[in-house]
Amino acid sequence: MLKKLTQKCLGLAKSKYSEYVLALISFSESSFFPIPPDIIIVPMVVAKKEGYKKIFLIATIFSSLGGLLGYFIGLFFLDISMIVIEFYGYEQKVFKLQENLSSKGGLLLWLGTLFLAGFTPLPFKVFTITSGIVNFNLAIFFIVCLVSRGLRFFIVSYLSMKFGENFIYIFEKNGAKWFASLGILILIFGLIIYFLI
Repeated sequence: MLKKLTQKCLGLAKSKYSEYVLALISFSESSFFPIPPDIIIVPMVVAKKEGYKKIFLIATIFSSLGGLLGYFIGLFFLDISMIVIEFYGYEQKVFKLQENLSSKGGLLLWLGTLFLAGFTPLPFKVFTITSGIVNFNLAIFFIVCLVSRGLRFFIVSYLSMKFGENFIYIFEKNGAKWFASLGILILIFGLIIYFLI
């Protein structure tokens, strides 16, 4: 089923409604949909290289707004939230997070985790929903969503524009590893700056 959905998304990337499809996928992926926006961003940028900035902005804005939906699902609909979280096998981590958030270290840990979830192939919806469950600060949550999603989608859009169809092959083979490694490096750099200040 997931493969069929992916193929459908790839087909829609070439349609005249592609920007609307991108907005919808970006929004829904942050709260419940299983397909990441990257799957449509790459072919869209390859087809319309001059529009890569617009494509990255659409994905960023709607993904962050979808993150707000995930947040409110977690805040107001615990039963639905736990179905999604259990599907990905994160229920124990959520309970542990609730215990740890009372400390300063727990807050920093969640900020870092939320950033990595937005930047890497981790299931972002789990972390947007969890933020609502633990009643994480909404303003900080939205800023982290904008920054992490914006960085990720800008990199994907820019590299798709720069390398065209060659990037599709590279992204499919090693995209997850690269984004995970880069996300961890950015997080370490951010922590070093935080502790120096």
